[in-house]
Amino acid sequence: MSDPVIDQLQALDATYEVVACDPNLADTAAFCEAYGYAPQDSANAIVVVGKSDPPAYAMCLVLANTRLDVNKVVRKRLGTRKASFASAEQTKALTGMEIGGVTPFGMFSNIPLWIDAAVMDRPQVIIGGGGRDRKLLVPPETLAAHPQAEVVDDLAKPAPPPSPGSPTS
Repeated sequence: MSDPVIDQLQALDATYEVVACDPNLADTAAFCEAYGYAPQDSANAIVVVGKSDPPAYAMCLVLANTRLDVNKVVRKRLGTRKASFASAEQTKALTGMEIGGVTPFGMFSNIPLWIDAAVMDRPQVIIGGGGRDRKLLVPPETLAAHPQAEVVDDLAKPAPPPSPGSPTS
């Protein structure tokens, strides 16, 4: 059976490693803690939607220790007055993937892929693998090889520190 994620990576002659994971630990924070990856070496693929008719979509790839700037950078790039995170249903319809496994590779649609410049500074990053049961460990060159990829400065901002007493502090 064909695997669109692996098929695209192979067609691009890209460097990658498949990392198996427990589907219950696929969400970034749980995955990083369980498998020993640092958040700054993990990147989240986030589908965004601009409120227009028809809606405008893009996938953004940002480090897990940052926050996507949806209200300024993304909204401006989409050319819309408002933008937000796509719903789980919209994400699945556009990518064929569930949250926790979303990757830029093997998507159903050819929406733009905007990669935060900070991702490109890492020696390698762990990203979604197309399903909640796997991740991909890739160098930045693999991400840049994606046909819709564009590196964007300041796509994400540093995440605020956890508030005192929060579970992550």
